[in-house]
Amino acid sequence: MAIKTYKPYTPSRRFMSNLSSSDITAKASVRSLLTKLKVTSGRNNNGRITSRHKEGGAKKLYRIIDFKRNKLNIEGIVKAIEYDPFRNCRIALIAYVDGEKRYILQPNGLNVGDKILSADEGIDVKVGYSMKLRAIPIGTIIHNIELHPGAGGQLVRSAGASAQLMGREGKYSIIKMPSGEMRYILEECRATIGSIGNEDYMNISIGKAGRARHMGIRPQTRGSAMNPIDHPHGGGEGKTGSSGHPVSPWGTPAKGYKTRRKKSSDRLIISRKKK
Repeated sequence: MAIKTYKPYTPSRRFMSNLSSSDITAKASVRSLLTKLKVTSGRNNNGRITSRHKEGGAKKLYRIIDFKRNKLNIEGIVKAIEYDPFRNCRIALIAYVDGEKRYILQPNGLNVGDKILSADEGIDVKVGYSMKLRAIPIGTIIHNIELHPGAGGQLVRSAGASAQLMGREGKYSIIKMPSGEMRYILEECRATIGSIGNEDYMNISIGKAGRARHMGIRPQTRGSAMNPIDHPHGGGEGKTGSSGHPVSPWGTPAKGYKTRRKKSSDRLIISRKKK
């Protein structure tokens, strides 16, 4: 997919880039697959900000995505490739032979008119096909991977991401994650063949602050520009360098400090992600 640049008729346009929309074939038209989500702007049920620098952003409707791929042994045809404002990859509108329509994440190489199928086993290994890990050959590139059987895909869902099935051991499959982490996942979990499309998304430049505001991102203020009461980096006469390690406003180290709590699923991780 091509990166689109602009003539610098304003200072912000000089550095702005976007993705070409030539791969999008239709606008959202299936009303039953669209819903309105409540905008929380980073606030919890008490109205307190728990995630800073968030705002509502531009108005948008949520597309209901079929992460479970549980419509088994019924063939579907890709009717359209659409834009999704809630994610960085494209989505594909699937029309099944029984009349139902669903959205799925668009894998790389899946185009309008292609057929997809979901089954437990006994089907071909083609892009967009979904099956259990025990039926997928070793070495296959996969995405939209379940962590618990029947719960729906939770891993490898962003633009350009892919994982690889490396082997099997007992009731587990060994999966190499996009980060380089190697972990066990139950063979009864489902995954989809192929890698997620729109891989050039990581190369675009936002270009101006207003575009970030449309995306729901509020400005951030440097801690060193604050007063000592507001941030550990604040205060001092004139510009000052960092004294000690950089920390958050609440004193937690900001670089390299491990904050992950010990989980029961840690035993399924063979090796951590690459540094």
